[in-house]
Amino acid sequence: MKVSQQDAAVILRSSMSSEKEIKTGAPSEPDENFVLSFEVLVDETGDRLDHAVAARYPELSRTRVKELIDGELVLVDGKPSKAAHRLQAGEKVAVNPKARPPLRAHAESIPLNILFEDADIIAVNKPAGMTVHAGAGNASGTMVNALLGRGQSLSQLGDALRPGIVHRLDKETSGVILVAKTDAAHARLGDAFRQRTVNKTYIALVQGSFETTSGRIELAIGRDPIKRVRMAAEQKTFGGSKIANSREARTDWRTLLHIHSTTLLEVQLHTGRTHQIRVHFSALKHPVVGDTLYGAAAQLRVGDLALPPLGRNFLHAAKIVFSHPRTGERIEIRAPLPTELHEFLYTLAKTAGGDPTKIDAALHGYL
Repeated sequence: MKVSQQDAAVILRSSMSSEKEIKTGAPSEPDENFVLSFEVLVDETGDRLDHAVAARYPELSRTRVKELIDGELVLVDGKPSKAAHRLQAGEKVAVNPKARPPLRAHAESIPLNILFEDADIIAVNKPAGMTVHAGAGNASGTMVNALLGRGQSLSQLGDALRPGIVHRLDKETSGVILVAKTDAAHARLGDAFRQRTVNKTYIALVQGSFETTSGRIELAIGRDPIKRVRMAAEQKTFGGSKIANSREARTDWRTLLHIHSTTLLEVQLHTGRTHQIRVHFSALKHPVVGDTLYGAAAQLRVGDLALPPLGRNFLHAAKIVFSHPRTGERIEIRAPLPTELHEFLYTLAKTAGGDPTKIDAALHGYL
């Protein structure tokens, strides 16, 4: 996107202003050859570089500022610097808001754990930490790229960035995910998800305990009006802001085992809203262990002892049951509980003085 001379003049005049937070009329993606610059003011001394740049140029999101700093496109006194650099009065900061290269799915040689494959579909056991497809800040290392790296033919029915993708898992959620190889399979699986004839079962460890051994959560979900990276349950309001465009959502659960201050659950997902399980249990004040975005503790504690951080959410897509898109045969695919989650349960039980052998019995069929 080009920047007009008039817009450029507005930004240049703003960058010389003494105000700490400057609003400009510039578009969000200035021309790649146009450099923004400012001199650090006395009252900006000690500010982080990323915070100062985001405050100076609100047309650049914090995510975009981080990308530019990581790409060495933000200079302090002519040299690349870290996002956490503490500014000093008189330092000169230059920002080159170079346009992002267009996102695309591309083949990468990344190993995958394939649970099932035939001419129509492929089921992948996605590890935690892997995004399903490319998005802002995640152009490589995706599951789609890994599939293309196998020489995999995928459906082209949907978005070019998401070939074959009919449903998704969060980055820090592991487990089984279905991918369509053909357009026909994509269309039929898409219909099955919309008609809710696909059964999805998750294993989750949540903080706290429940008064009953099973339950149902029916709370509509929408975008959090304050923190836009989160979703929120309809029952909440934030500073008087209503949750806009919320959609009905249903989650069923049953208890598998109590372990100290946590509960191991089998969860049935009946709708597929963004972050649904995480949002629903957070709304009940029982956040998924490890899910700090939705209120979980960074580390579980057993008395005075703090367990090592899990480093991911304790949420795993353990089973999916669906009708084959071509034959109509009912198929069940399971993804075993990852080793790091199994070991975390053992560590928790041992630290709390419990019996770890109960864990395997509770997880029968999921290991």
